[in-house]
Amino acid sequence: MPTLNNVGMPEDQDPPRRPGPTPPQEAAAAAHRALPRDFGSVTALVRRELARPVPDATVALVAHLRERFGDALAGVLLYGSCLRSGDLRDGLVDLYVVVDSFSRAYRSRALRLGNRLLPPNVFYLEIPLESDSRSGRGDILRSKYAVVSMAQLRRGCASWFHPYLWARFAQPARLAYARDADAEKDVVDAVAAAPVRFLAETHPLLADEEPFPATELWRAGLARSYAAELRPERNRAETLVALNHEYLESLTRAAQPALPELEPAPGGRYRSRAGARGRRRARRRWGLRRLQGRLLSVLRLTKAATTFENGLDYLAWKVARHTGERIDVTPELRRRPLLRGFRLLRSLLRRGTIR
Repeated sequence: MPTLNNVGMPEDQDPPRRPGPTPPQEAAAAAHRALPRDFGSVTALVRRELARPVPDATVALVAHLRERFGDALAGVLLYGSCLRSGDLRDGLVDLYVVVDSFSRAYRSRALRLGNRLLPPNVFYLEIPLESDSRSGRGDILRSKYAVVSMAQLRRGCASWFHPYLWARFAQPARLAYARDADAEKDVVDAVAAAPVRFLAETHPLLADEEPFPATELWRAGLARSYAAELRPERNRAETLVALNHEYLESLTRAAQPALPELEPAPGGRYRSRAGARGRRRARRRWGLRRLQGRLLSVLRLTKAATTFENGLDYLAWKVARHTGERIDVTPELRRRPLLRGFRLLRSLLRRGTIR
């Protein structure tokens, strides 16, 4: 079974450039060798998607992050349910913060180590806003932001075994902030690898079947990527494909030339030529990801207990939002979040509230 190094390697920044390949550069090249690199049209699509406007309220969040991380902040990516709704006050804004290096981003040695060994670090942020007189909404903007290095973003979108990053960023996202043109290019190039990796890992699941539409391919991959994490959402793959089918179909057309075993078929459909062996191998890999993801989810929740203020309230809110089941955050749970939290997690798993 893959080790945690398949999720994030210790280095938090790229090796310095010098004549001739260094061992880290050779290792990075080997990690990417299995992924086709000829996907310029995918990069163009991703660049346009990332460049689309973001809601005005994003400015306040980015300003706080620039103040916290300073020159180490290379980019900020917006994704998730608030991006889809367009209303950042409705729920919790999901952000990914991309930094150059953890030594520049954090003073705390523990935070640096945690972000290197088990990325990402997750933090909670509240920003006061002026009240919206038209909607009567509250004046607090709430955000959950995850921190990765630029090197982790590259590897996570192209060569990590677990789909934690490449399944997320195969979906639509926005580049809410880039420090400069070089940082913007680095983020775009990293994210552009995600849909290619997603399709490469997913299409063998449908090998030797009748020609299928691109939407069926995305539903299959998204359903398995959600199953590889502990999540309360239900039928999210169907929702995501329905909301973004045109973009996902365009990505599939653009990525297909880089995936020789994914062949176009009449009627805008596709056929996987991975064969029975490829299908069995793909199913085994996704099965391993599901097992690995359970462990990683528990470890990330444990780590987040030290960085995520009001994390129990967030968990209770998210479970109630997606399942309708209310969790009572008792004083005892607040006093002993790890011990009581594990018992709560076991109870939620047993009841099927999260899967």
